[in-house]
Amino acid sequence: MKLEKLVGERFRERPSDCVVDSHALMIRGGYMKPVANGIFSSYLPLKRITRKIEQIIREEMDAIDGQEVMFPVVMPASMWQESGRYESIGKELVRFTDRSGSPLVLGMTHEEAAVQLVRDYAKSYTKYPFMIYQIQTKFRDEARPRAGLIRVREFTMKDAYSFHTSQEDLESYYSRCLAAYNRIYARVGIPQVVAVASDSGMMGGNVSHEFMLLTPIGEDSIAICRECDYRANMEAAESIVFNGTDAVSGELTAVHTPNVSTIDELCAYLNIPRDHTCKAVVYQRNSDDHYIVLFIRGDLEANETKLTNYLGYPIHPGVITAESPLCAGYIGPYGLTGKVTVLYDRSLEGGNNLVCGGNKAEYHYTGLNMARDLGPVPYHDFAKITEGGICPHCGKPAITISRGIEVGNIFQLGTKYTKSMNMTYVTQAGDLAHPIMGCYGIGVGRLAAAVCEAHHDEYGPIWPMSIAPWQVHLCAVRADDPEVKAYADKLYEALQTKGVEVIYDDRSVSAGVMFSDADLLGVPVRVVVSPRNLSQEVLEITSRDKTLSVKISIHGAPEEIKKIVSDLSQ
Repeated sequence: MKLEKLVGERFRERPSDCVVDSHALMIRGGYMKPVANGIFSSYLPLKRITRKIEQIIREEMDAIDGQEVMFPVVMPASMWQESGRYESIGKELVRFTDRSGSPLVLGMTHEEAAVQLVRDYAKSYTKYPFMIYQIQTKFRDEARPRAGLIRVREFTMKDAYSFHTSQEDLESYYSRCLAAYNRIYARVGIPQVVAVASDSGMMGGNVSHEFMLLTPIGEDSIAICRECDYRANMEAAESIVFNGTDAVSGELTAVHTPNVSTIDELCAYLNIPRDHTCKAVVYQRNSDDHYIVLFIRGDLEANETKLTNYLGYPIHPGVITAESPLCAGYIGPYGLTGKVTVLYDRSLEGGNNLVCGGNKAEYHYTGLNMARDLGPVPYHDFAKITEGGICPHCGKPAITISRGIEVGNIFQLGTKYTKSMNMTYVTQAGDLAHPIMGCYGIGVGRLAAAVCEAHHDEYGPIWPMSIAPWQVHLCAVRADDPEVKAYADKLYEALQTKGVEVIYDDRSVSAGVMFSDADLLGVPVRVVVSPRNLSQEVLEITSRDKTLSVKISIHGAPEEIKKIVSDLSQ
């Protein structure tokens, strides 16, 4: 490929609307162009990168007995109504009708399509186990697309679905797929990706893992233990706290607290620490705005994912109106009345001498004793794990919170979809049973962006050889020199003949412009042909990551360059 023919502009200035480096570098380097919010068109360099990522994924999926299929982008609403997700998923799912008025959806995931594809085929236990996968475009109407390819609305994804006749067989295959994912990340150049326990969310199922590239620009928070191998997404991490109980419990007393309606104001007014307070966090059920009040220790934050999973229905932050039974800023568990659902975080269990709202404007209670004043109430884990918190595995206060980009996920779905969509098979004993499913996803574009985040400098991406758009960037400095042009042309042809992927820059531009563009394209090996080099009968060879800088003879150069490419591919 000649650079002068490459569609797409490269420029030096960082776009003002790019908040992460991968987004800025891919725009600057002519990899992609925005079409709409969270939607991009790809130029050739990015297409070549994603094509190589897809091939690596295919090889690893095929190696664990995967069969590539293709599902439709557009599906009938009836398919999603069978599973129940047509109603349960919010605005992320695009719903529309065709010209005849039939309701349809745009695929954001394909569990339903997978079941529909194989349920007529896999009616006997002899057909199991098997796994099918696809690599295809999906659309998810994200509320807040950001960071270029890291969070988009339209994206290419590999999603795989396995079907089993026992939980043991699913768990065995799940382990094989987890290992395959680790190989994929190593092959694309980010072996530092870690698997963390996660919440299954809209996918359902009981066991799930996310694969995270730890980076400060990540939008997911990861709880990691410094003392053991525990890792979990903040949404799924169990919060363990030790509740101190004072030897003597004070009396429950109403205290006038004028103009004090927040935990910070209350702590300052009464000169008490946050962990001596009981705060109320208010939500409402989406379907009818019914109030849910969560009481939690004042120094902790509510984990909305845990709360939603416990309730079994979607919620949103509460809006307290004049007609509601709640007194905004002064809500407490003692004396609370009205039709509200009340929940208690286990951070309050056994607590005494706490301060809480008095359910009356400008009043709080001091001396709250949970057991004495409220009696036996159920406590559950609704809190976010905290920095320095107690590890659920080793029990040591060694939790750290890091940021990460999710670059893949796997789920043990169980029978959630096969049962709701009435997929059955005849067991060896002659009974009917629902097969057990696993689900395994990787976003291709997001993975490319994650690699760029992990491998770049201020000048551009540093692509690993395995997914680089080209292997060699050939620069003919002073291409107006007939000797330089003739040798560079000959070398370009020879390298291609040997199967080396080359991007060739023979434009009449300055060396600075040429090298700046080369940095933005991030090709692993740069070969420079110039009048000075040719006068010495050598070529300059440098690697994009600066680990290699040599001069080689112009005689036998194609073979030597191919060997360098091969060595860097190991």
